[in-house]
Amino acid sequence: MKPILPILLLMAGAHMGAQAQERIYRCGNEYTNTVSEANAKNCKLISGGNVTVVQGQKSASASSGGAKVASAPSSAPRIDTADQRAKDSDARLILEAELKKAEARQLELQKEYNNGEPEKLGPEARNHQKYLDRVAELKAALARNESDIAGIRRELGRLPGSVSTAKP
Repeated sequence: MKPILPILLLMAGAHMGAQAQERIYRCGNEYTNTVSEANAKNCKLISGGNVTVVQGQKSASASSGGAKVASAPSSAPRIDTADQRAKDSDARLILEAELKKAEARQLELQKEYNNGEPEKLGPEARNHQKYLDRVAELKAALARNESDIAGIRRELGRLPGSVSTAKP
């Protein structure tokens, strides 16, 4: 008999806690348990699980009204201008090499694509759908490669220093 009494007390306490939960209404991103406020704002009654709302704190920069620009901490190491120029030069060389590779790939793809009529390969003579699939893949590869070339040219244009040697 003794173990049953604590179990019954726990069940009764849990039942009372469940009944203590008030109705909660959602008004956009706000929650309320006041019926008159919920009716005034056309809020929706939330059914189901419990809702926990944590009040956020406004930061000092948000209350001041001005946007704060991030800057490097004073402990950040300074890069020598000569070192920065060398890094920019290396970046330019790498990007120019990538651009040359992408342009060469574009010429290969255009040659293979043959203005939308590439030569049929062995199995494509019997299966026209395979041919159409390959043509579509070539067209997509051409578009992707053209996008890559444009991106590399943009990056070259962003680098400080010399004038971009990219073609339009």
